[in-house]
Formats: sequence, C-alpha cells, structure tokens
Amino acid sequence: MRKIFTYLIFTFLSVSAYSQYYMDWGFKLGASNYLGDIGGLEKTRRDFVLDMRLQHTRWNFGAFFRYKLSSQIATKINLEYLRIEAYDANSTNPGRRARNLDFRNDMFELTNTWELYIYKVNDVGRTGRYRTDFQLYLFAGFGALYHNPKGQLNGAWYALQPLRTEGQEKPYSKFQFIIPAGLGFYYSINRKYRIGMELGWRTTFTDYLDDISTTYVDPADLDSDLARSLANKTTPQLLNQINKENNIDGVQGKEILMDAFQEGGKRGDPTHNDSYLTADITFSFMIRGKSSFYRAKHSFVLGRKKRRRRRSRAKF
Repeated sequence: MRKIFTYLIFTFLSVSAYSQYYMDWGFKLGASNYLGDIGGLEKTRRDFVLDMRLQHTRWNFGAFFRYKLSSQIATKINLEYLRIEAYDANSTNPGRRARNLDFRNDMFELTNTWELYIYKVNDVGRTGRYRTDFQLYLFAGFGALYHNPKGQLNGAWYALQPLRTEGQEKPYSKFQFIIPAGLGFYYSINRKYRIGMELGWRTTFTDYLDDISTTYVDPADLDSDLARSLANKTTPQLLNQINKENNIDGVQGKEILMDAFQEGGKRGDPTHNDSYLTADITFSFMIRGKSSFYRAKHSFVLGRKKRRRRRSRAKF
C-alpha cells in the first residue's frame, strides 16, 4: 500500500509539472450553421447535416483556455458568441416555403470540453529540430447556452420568446444545457504558438432555438397583433404563387391550402430537438511556466539559482 501511495504522489507531481508547461490560451473564429424546423431541402425532414443549407451559414468567435493534463488528455474552457439563422423562403420544400417563417438567434455559450489526443507527430517535416508538432484529437464535454430567437417583420427583428407564438402557458427558458462534441487538430510552433481547427456539433435539449416546435394556435389566444403576425406568415397570395410554380394549382388533393396553416395545423416537429454545428480556426499562446514543484527541484536548470557544490576539506 505504501508503494502504491508513493507511486500516485509521484505521478501526480509529474503530471502537474508537465501540464503547467503545456497550458495555452487563445481565440477562435469561424462559422456556424443550424439544423431544426426552418429551411431545409425538398423532403420534410432528414437527420444530421442532410437538411443543412450552406447559404444560412453565419459567423462565430470566442476565446478559450486549455490545460494539458498529460500527453493524451487536456481540458478546455470555452466562451463563444455565435449567430444562427434560417429562412423558409430559401427552402426547396413547397410546404416550408408556404409556411414562410424565419428566425435569427444570437447566442452565448460557456463550455468545458475534454480532449483525447489520438494521433501525434513530434517533428513535422522531420527537420530534427522539433520546432513544430501536430496533434489530432477528439473532444466532448458539457456547457450552458443563452439564446434569444428573433423573427423578422417588415424589415425589423423582434424577440419571439416573450410573444409565446405557439400559445405556451409559460415562455420557454433562454438558458439551456448543451453537449459539445467533435474533432480538432493543432500545430505547436516553436513552443510559443498553436494554430488549429475544430469541427464541433452541439446537442441541445430544446426545440425552440428557432421558436418553432408544435402546432398553430387560435390567433385569439395570442396576446398581441405582433404575436399573431409573427406566429403565422402564410398568405393566400403566397400559396397561389407556390401552387403555380409547382404545377399543382387546381389539382385536387395536391394543392397547398390555407387550412394547413390554421389552428391545429403542423407548425414544427416536437419529436426532434434543434442542434447546431461550428467550424473554428484557433490561435493560441503557450504558457511556458513550470509548477512550484518543478521550480524547487530544478531551479538550477532554469538559471534562477546555481547548484551549490560541496567543497572538500583536506584532513591532516
């Protein structure tokens, strides 16, 4: 037992010294996209990225701090600001175009992710100088999200959550729990900088990133004219246009009718939560300080104090 305890202490101190040498902090800049009830292609709904529209890609940026616990594991704190948005008007699905909804959501997320390094090249280019290394890793974690979806009306954007556009008894929460996961890599250059890229997926536990989930409600149950205008943006003129464009005008059983967008009609899909993904370029500065344990034991190597040599005395 004593040997095991001594081994654990030694391992902890070694990892501590190593990890503090490999801390870094930096910034990320990239793009974000959303998968939910708005937009999409011809079919009503498809999983993962099959419904993603590249034209709805928007920006994101943030900062992070990484603490490398060992040669294979690191933990990272991330703070990110991103925007997602989508428009039914850009969909190739006639039914979604007829629904004619849209949204924009500026979001803040704070996450703690853990990185598992699965591939490493110590000397990129085989120069023999070991100035550049490469690390490929998987990451996953947990975090919190603040979001506030907005809808567009006559060129202006309005917050949708207070309007309760689906007749909710209580507005949904703007704070949500998320699970980030993905793949990333970075290059360490001259033991000073790290440049890399991450592709991440966010699993959420809400269907209201776009303010759409269930069915249309009776307009009389909504609190204001603004709520009624943003809850249902379908018009007879729009339906006539879409029916003609798809050669189904006057074809019984195939027309898109106004009845589908009245009380009780399908507005969203409550069986699947919304999600989003990010692609980030990362840049960070490495922190090259050692732990107090390392400094105390190897201070003569760092040049802070010289090793004292014992002088021998002649004995007569």
